[in-house]
Amino acid sequence: MQRDHGGNLDVAQARFGGDDWIDLSTGINRQPWPVPPLSEVAWRCLPTARAESRLIRVAADWYGCRREQLLPVAGASAAIQLLPRILCLGRAAVLAPSYNEHAASLGAAGWQVRAAPGIEEMAGADLAVVVNPNNPDGREWSPARLMALAATVGRLVVDESFADPRPDLSLARDLPGNAVVLRSFGKFWGLAGLRLGFIIAQPDLLAQLRDAAGPWSVNGPALEIAAAAMADLPWADQTVTYHSEASLRLDHVAQKAGWQPVGGTHLFRLYDTPDAPAAQERLARARIWSRRFPYSDRWLRLGIPGTRTEWDRLLMALTP
Repeated sequence: MQRDHGGNLDVAQARFGGDDWIDLSTGINRQPWPVPPLSEVAWRCLPTARAESRLIRVAADWYGCRREQLLPVAGASAAIQLLPRILCLGRAAVLAPSYNEHAASLGAAGWQVRAAPGIEEMAGADLAVVVNPNNPDGREWSPARLMALAATVGRLVVDESFADPRPDLSLARDLPGNAVVLRSFGKFWGLAGLRLGFIIAQPDLLAQLRDAAGPWSVNGPALEIAAAAMADLPWADQTVTYHSEASLRLDHVAQKAGWQPVGGTHLFRLYDTPDAPAAQERLARARIWSRRFPYSDRWLRLGIPGTRTEWDRLLMALTP
């Protein structure tokens, strides 16, 4: 399975040149949380249990789950790689189209994987994987619908990497016994380079995952930065407000360019264009990188610009 991703600026630079790129090919917040100077302990010492415990306490409050249900890992991607190797092999149903790493990781671990166009087609699977809200089209499901799905499958994995602005969608507060929730830190807080994510699950499964991840799987700077960032509730409120308004503005800009909104989330939007390769090249010549998908010649995804300069360059690129 092809495992293409956004953020591949080296491809854009090799083809179009230049260094001052605006990377809108990901759903990473372009107004990142401002990182203060770190303690000497974070840089010079191995990660401590105290630092991890503090992060777990803050993150559990943010997600609304119990502390014993939460495990920090080196990115949601680490969880996506670990889970298929911990769980007993079987038949997996994966929402499609969706984030392609789930099906690819399951297949590489030996699972029988089938694509499901919706959650209604997942009943009876040993493992069902849903991204909520979905990437790239923004489809969403209420916790009640996901709880009903959990009752029809062996285990349910819900990837909530883009759910921070939408706590009403999260399954973390009322986690079914056979469900696992994955969360990403880097997207909403705009610090993807920290490589931090969380697994929310029952303690027995978390113990297996902790053993598989090994000691010091999350670095000290990530533990310290994330604990401070996730406790900064005024910043989070301002960020949700900005992206709520900016996503609507981006839809308006795209429609004026002749593109039709397909869906999206607070952190990215998806558009139906007459010709996605041509649309991507048009933006690339203004050094704005966007996201195409191998299964569609029409879909183009854009992250949300973060500054006035970025908005101005995008408007100029899309003006006839």
